[in-house]
Amino acid sequence: MTSEPVPPPVKPKDNNARALLYALAGFTLLAVGDSIVKSMAGQWPGTAVAALRYVFGFAGISALIALKEGAGGFRCPKPWLQFARGFSVACGSIGFFLAIFLMPLADATAITFVNPVLAAIFSFLILKERPPAALGLSILLAFTGVLLVLRPNVAAIGLAGVLPLFSASAMALLMVFNRMVAGTGSALLMQWLISGFATLTLIPFSLAGHVSGLDMLQIGMPSLSVILKCAIVAATASTSHFLIFQATAHASAGRIAPMTYVQLLVAIVVGYLFYDNAPDVWTLSGAALIILGGLVLWRLQGRAGRSGAGPNAGA
Repeated sequence: MTSEPVPPPVKPKDNNARALLYALAGFTLLAVGDSIVKSMAGQWPGTAVAALRYVFGFAGISALIALKEGAGGFRCPKPWLQFARGFSVACGSIGFFLAIFLMPLADATAITFVNPVLAAIFSFLILKERPPAALGLSILLAFTGVLLVLRPNVAAIGLAGVLPLFSASAMALLMVFNRMVAGTGSALLMQWLISGFATLTLIPFSLAGHVSGLDMLQIGMPSLSVILKCAIVAATASTSHFLIFQATAHASAGRIAPMTYVQLLVAIVVGYLFYDNAPDVWTLSGAALIILGGLVLWRLQGRAGRSGAGPNAGA
């Protein structure tokens, strides 16, 4: 590694402001990508959309690594854990894409925000990390919120109502696996590995859906519009992940964690403006409880970190 001049120190206030702006842009862009995915409902199966999105993402990140690091940049530390990361994000993507095809964007997005609570549970079960003292309160708030969000729709959409929960569970496992591979490679390499293994998982999943005979999973020739939208979603997702990474480089993850809820606010606005899905009182009340549960957990984990306790994977 070559030495470089050390830049002058930046005041903490400037760092925090910059981090929040990066996080705001990143989470807003994620919600924009979700809205583009929803616009493809009925045009192509959610499984195939997820697969093509990751094919584009994998190709783009591969090109970046080749340009920046050459052939030596392609490696795979802890391959089984990398596969687990890719498999988790593949399951999470399929669950969420199918969910927003079948239910309002704000409802599906709100339910997936039980992710931090689930991550804390999985961290306790898998990593044996000590859970926050009031984890039970966070669980109660979050899952009461889920029931409120689903209450007006569950009869109409049936088992599809569990898809956002399935997605949130898969992404919570991803957070745990991310902890287990931390420090084994650059952020770019970690993105490349997760995209590659997700692609290898999603293509067979989408083909299995096609041969299952279910109408909603039948893969036909996609229109040019669908192909372009999948490419745009891949680009927005990669950019948003980069922005969020930049945010954590300028401030602690704890400081930017509440900014994740910007994604839900944008989803509510986009759902109302473009899909005529005005959130009702049940959705808003449930979303508020889910957010409260996540904020309680975030606050408790922050206190635990300051008191010397080990960080939790759900942070």
